[in-house]
Amino acid sequence: MNAQTDASDVIVREDSYLTLHYCIQIMSGPAAGTMFANTFDGHPATLQMGVGQWSAGLEAVLLGKPEGATLHADLNPEDAYGERNPALLQWISREMLAQNVAQDEHFAPGDMVEFKAVNGMRYSGVLKQLDEQAALFDFNHPLAGAKIRLDAKILGVL
Repeated sequence: MNAQTDASDVIVREDSYLTLHYCIQIMSGPAAGTMFANTFDGHPATLQMGVGQWSAGLEAVLLGKPEGATLHADLNPEDAYGERNPALLQWISREMLAQNVAQDEHFAPGDMVEFKAVNGMRYSGVLKQLDEQAALFDFNHPLAGAKIRLDAKILGVL
C-alpha cells in the first residue's frame, strides 16, 4: 500500500475543510450583475463543510470535486439560499433597537445591523426603513431569492 496520496485522489467530502478561491455573482433581481463576494483578487478563503458557512446547495456543488478543481455553477434560489421569506421583514421598536446597539450609533437604510438574541446567538438584518417609533429590518439572507453564479478553484482539501 502506498503511503503517499496523489492530490487528484483527495476529494471534497461533507466534513472537509477547504482552502479555495471563489466568486459569487448575483444573476437575477434588482442586484443582477453585482459581485457578492470575490477572493480571486486577494487571499483565498477557508470553508468548513457541513457547519452552515455556506448553504447546503452551494456545498453540494463542491462535494466530490477533487483538490485542484475549477468549477462554475449557476444556482436558482431554491438551490442556493432559498426564496425570500416575507415573514423575515420585521418591525423592531426603537426601544428594542436601543437595547441592542450602542447609544451613539446612527443608522441609515441599507445598513446591516447585528442583534444579540436572548440565547447569546447573533443575527443580522438590513435596515429598510426608520421612523420615530420603529425600524423595519429584513432578516432574509442577502442572497435569498437570487439566482447566483459560483466560480471556484479548490486549492486544498483536508
